[in-house]
Amino acid sequence: MFGRMSTVAFVGIEARPVHVEVRITPGKHVFSVVGLPDKAVAESRERVRGALHAIGLGLPWTRLTVNLAPGDLPKEGSHFDLPIALAMMVAMGAISPDAVEGFAAIGELQLDGAIRTVPGALPAAVGANAMGKGLICPEACGPEAAWAAESMNVIAAPHLVSLVNHFRGTQTLRRPTAAIDRDTSDHMPDLRDVKGQETAKRALEVAAAGGHNLLMIGPPGSGKSMLAARLPSILPPLDATEMLEVSMVHSLAGELMGGKLRVERPFRAPHHSASMAALVGGGSRPKPGEVSLAHMGVLFLDELPEFVPQVLDSLRQPLEIGEVVIARANHRISYPSRIQLIAAMNPCKCGGGSPGHACKRGPKCAADYQGRISGPLLDRIDLQIEVPAVSASDLALPAPAEGSAQVRARVTAARERQRDRLHNLGIKNIRTNAEVSGRLLEDIAKLDAEGVALLQQASATLQLSARGFHRTLKVARTLADLDAVEQVGRIHIAEALSYRGETLRQQRAAA
Repeated sequence: MFGRMSTVAFVGIEARPVHVEVRITPGKHVFSVVGLPDKAVAESRERVRGALHAIGLGLPWTRLTVNLAPGDLPKEGSHFDLPIALAMMVAMGAISPDAVEGFAAIGELQLDGAIRTVPGALPAAVGANAMGKGLICPEACGPEAAWAAESMNVIAAPHLVSLVNHFRGTQTLRRPTAAIDRDTSDHMPDLRDVKGQETAKRALEVAAAGGHNLLMIGPPGSGKSMLAARLPSILPPLDATEMLEVSMVHSLAGELMGGKLRVERPFRAPHHSASMAALVGGGSRPKPGEVSLAHMGVLFLDELPEFVPQVLDSLRQPLEIGEVVIARANHRISYPSRIQLIAAMNPCKCGGGSPGHACKRGPKCAADYQGRISGPLLDRIDLQIEVPAVSASDLALPAPAEGSAQVRARVTAARERQRDRLHNLGIKNIRTNAEVSGRLLEDIAKLDAEGVALLQQASATLQLSARGFHRTLKVARTLADLDAVEQVGRIHIAEALSYRGETLRQQRAAA
């Protein structure tokens, strides 16, 4: 007796096809699973046995062999329970092979036959659709699986019994409806809550408009974390393509609540004690880290020098190429990580710069503290600004008239100009000025004569690296987009240079 069922194995966010084959042969009772299964897959034997017994199907007392093909692809996770159980029922004659021929399946089984939710339903549905098949999944995973394709057949079952009845025609399981979580935008903090800090708010707007990385340096209580938390409220919402990219990563991490896809961009703020695996991904069973969960959104690192230096330097590759690559002896996994890095730090270890506070160690304290951040990482941060302490007179002022809605409108208009410009040049995989590099940057950021002279003079005076030169040009291009002009002028270069963090370099030089 033989049964077959299709499923998927996850390699990064890609769902690779896997065929579950069950053979029941005479001999001593043995239930074996082969095909490079991990411990969770090997334990599926007991969950499948218990679930089938709960619905009145006892396993035959013979030799049972489950093969997960291809045999050289590692299989991880409990989502193999349901396809193994369905292949077993086909082999036993409880389900017709034709009923499940056009489907792939994922799901974890409880011992009472209920089908438990599993991570990765959205990429699994995309993978099943690429195979030309529908998807059988847990009921709670149905809304996210329905996003893969409108014409795709999705069966979201709460229990093995309901699934068997559906195939026998005694019960109908309707196709789930795709859902979007639109409630998040109503609960985002507003930029109107920030009093004073006009320079910092301007820098935040520039960072949002061009997708630039931003570092804020200021004493405790100056509002750095408050400003960072309000960045998502001025960013444009995700478009359909971005929403699917983001949701596939969050689906693998099991963070799609109720199977609803989010419209707003992700905001991740890991603690400074985070390990390298937590930040960039990895571990014995590789999972996406915070930098991938922030894909198409914001990664906020508060108290930046308190992070382990090696952990911070592991961000250099994701910031440069927008991808995390995790290499193992037997396989290689990549996760998308096109993020906007926002970082905050105090001027020195003891929080110098607060009203009435004077650091006893002087400039050396600040230089030692800031020296924990490597130069190559700082060079990848486009905007570096000082955030001074807020005075009591600023706090007594009424709330600003301009809030996140007005700033978001300007940011969205600037990003539309960038998108249209790149589209006219035939560029499809780049969305913001921060992602542009090389010859393309020279084509889109043409300077007037005064701008060229100022940039050449500043490059020599500030000793800008090649990367620093290009990042200044990118910021200037964004400033011109905010002004709705095509020509990048001297005024845009001057403002872009003001965000290069001269104070930070001076303190390091003083040490």
